[in-house]
Amino acid sequence: MKQDTIIILDLGSTENPRIARLIRNLGVYSEIYPHDTTVAQLQNSGNIKGIILNGGKNRIVDGKAVEILDEIYGMGLPILAVDHPTAKSENRLESWPDSDKEIEATLRSFLFKDCNAEPNWNTENFLSDQIELVRRQVGDRKVLLALSGGVDSSVVAALLLKAIGNQLTCVHVNHGLLRKGEPEQVVEVFRNQLGANLVYVDASERFLTKLEGVADPEQKRKIIGAEFIRVFEEEARKLEGIDFLAQGTIYPDIIESGTKTAKAVKAHHNVGGLPDDLKFELVEPLRQLFKDEVRACGLALGLPESMVYRQPFPGPGLGVRCLGAITRDRLEAVRESDAILREEFKNAGLEGKVWQYFTAVPDFKSVGVRDNARCFEYPVIIRAVNTIDAMTATVAEIDWPVLHKITNRILQEVKGVNRVCFDLSPKPTATIEWE
Repeated sequence: MKQDTIIILDLGSTENPRIARLIRNLGVYSEIYPHDTTVAQLQNSGNIKGIILNGGKNRIVDGKAVEILDEIYGMGLPILAVDHPTAKSENRLESWPDSDKEIEATLRSFLFKDCNAEPNWNTENFLSDQIELVRRQVGDRKVLLALSGGVDSSVVAALLLKAIGNQLTCVHVNHGLLRKGEPEQVVEVFRNQLGANLVYVDASERFLTKLEGVADPEQKRKIIGAEFIRVFEEEARKLEGIDFLAQGTIYPDIIESGTKTAKAVKAHHNVGGLPDDLKFELVEPLRQLFKDEVRACGLALGLPESMVYRQPFPGPGLGVRCLGAITRDRLEAVRESDAILREEFKNAGLEGKVWQYFTAVPDFKSVGVRDNARCFEYPVIIRAVNTIDAMTATVAEIDWPVLHKITNRILQEVKGVNRVCFDLSPKPTATIEWE
């Protein structure tokens, strides 16, 4: 079915994700588009019922105020202009209210009175639409999926299995940057329990060699993303007849990779890291979903809760938690300290209560004392945050006895570490990851 849709045209607002989420919470589908989107580009965006011109502090680009194309006004749709004084619309707001409750009231009036939108956006309708779209896109051809075992790729796998069955081949690449025991777990769950057609590739040495001496986090992401594609191309040639690459790209990945009115927060390996000579057509059925919506789809598709609520993990893996140029000793320190953190959070009943928690190891040493002598070893940084959609995050409040136990274990069990720190920074101004 064609979802009733509200289009948000980005005219410099930092509120776009918040507004899109509030609209979806009211049962109406919403997407964010650049300010210069044409009518033709909007024609495949569902049953458009109204448009929001979302102005804001980033409205001035290269010295000029961004505007929409005049043809948008000719669509004859209700338009709500926010912080955009030159808009040709009688329905205006100087700014969005601060509280979600007040904005929700404003949106409810616009959606259901001005636009006559139907609240038909829900998980079941979305999955039904996406399964049909995938079948239409793929036909009788074959798809290769990068299956990390994380929430996003797992939900994509489940959706594609429903849509195209054995036309899907899953490839799990061990790039040497996975958490302790993770490659073994992925093979057990997906090949042995779920019966997926899974190819396991151990490319750890290949990735680590490519990353030697690379300190810039954006460069690391791009190297990892490009190398992933190369591995998949090689696997595709072995399998023959692969035309599509499926990815677990989600909406925050796209937003944080930058828009025409906002700088990128960071490049995501499946958004900014793809090579120009990519030989596959992409299949990205989750690219318009926020994280909590992805989880809801996973449950609706029958995935176990333990998989759906699995600890979030970035595509570049421990590569962006071994800060600066990756070295084998620091990478091992990240892997071992992360395993201790996850084990102790589980023992303390925090598994599933804290959204994301991990360790990072920077590329500098600090002075300490070990065996009655001065030592210069690495610090370990603990990060624990709560969030709904990964666009904003608050620091989880962890009891001191739990932190003390984790600290003691890391200092005793992880080689080359003499200091443990706890990151108290929310997002913004910090991001969830350190790189």
